[in-house]
Amino acid sequence: MPPSFTTPICLAGPTGSGKTACALAIAEVLPVEIISVDSALVYRGMDIGTAKPNAAELAAVPHHLIDIIEPTAAYSAAQFVLAARELAQQIMSRGRLPLLVGGTMLYFKALFEGLSDMPPADEALRLRLDARAAQIGWPAMHAELARLDPVTAARLAPGDSQRIQRALEVCELAGRPMSELHLTRSEGVDWPLISLEPTHRGWLHERLGLRFAHMLEAGLIDEVRHLRARGDLNPDLPSMRCVGYRQTWEALDSGDFSQLQERGSAATRQLAKRQLTWLRSMPQRQVIACDDPQAQLYTLAALQRLLKA
Repeated sequence: MPPSFTTPICLAGPTGSGKTACALAIAEVLPVEIISVDSALVYRGMDIGTAKPNAAELAAVPHHLIDIIEPTAAYSAAQFVLAARELAQQIMSRGRLPLLVGGTMLYFKALFEGLSDMPPADEALRLRLDARAAQIGWPAMHAELARLDPVTAARLAPGDSQRIQRALEVCELAGRPMSELHLTRSEGVDWPLISLEPTHRGWLHERLGLRFAHMLEAGLIDEVRHLRARGDLNPDLPSMRCVGYRQTWEALDSGDFSQLQERGSAATRQLAKRQLTWLRSMPQRQVIACDDPQAQLYTLAALQRLLKA
């Protein structure tokens, strides 16, 4: 009889920690389907800068939530949670193991802690807010938010246009401040979490530098140039604010690529630092040293112990 799985397993870690290779190694031993937990892999046409699994890797094991939207669109944590929970049930109904793999910690946090009852995005309202911001500036929009929702405004920088816009949008659509809606959350999940974390930060930094260099060699500049040529993208979109894409877009604007390697690598290191900070706030995680030569073996052993528990 095929194995019966009753709980999904989550595999997280900072960028460059070897999550994809580890997941593929697990897939050689167990009948898994991978659910991507990555806010950049959802976008079509963004392959090099996101380190998207290649065609052979995608063919080797079923992947979900990759290449599902255009880079003009936004994809929220709420959309992810709903999709991931539904996919997990479908995968287990096929007698396979859902393996959630990625580094978007906001998605993991929403999955584990549940979601507040936020209204969906309203494109027409966002356009009106953007138009007003163009007139008075985002710091003034932040001041408006401080009057409507002082709790949310206090945790946002005056120039954080994306989050200020969303908070103002919620105030208007829900008739209540976002901070109030956050107090009422749907139930989260209690799925096991394995976390790949480096023992030595220098090991990860070296990998990240090499990783960004390989992206440039693979054609990241041409990929972003092609995306710009579409004519429907701009640097303020969530897709183009992804690490690597923002720095390359700015280099194309200026025509100066001399600092791109260093700026891209530095931004990637900052991303990894934020991811590790998020992970440390998840005490339920089981940590595997990703800089250990036997990391894949230890991860598989930890996963098998969780399945037997």
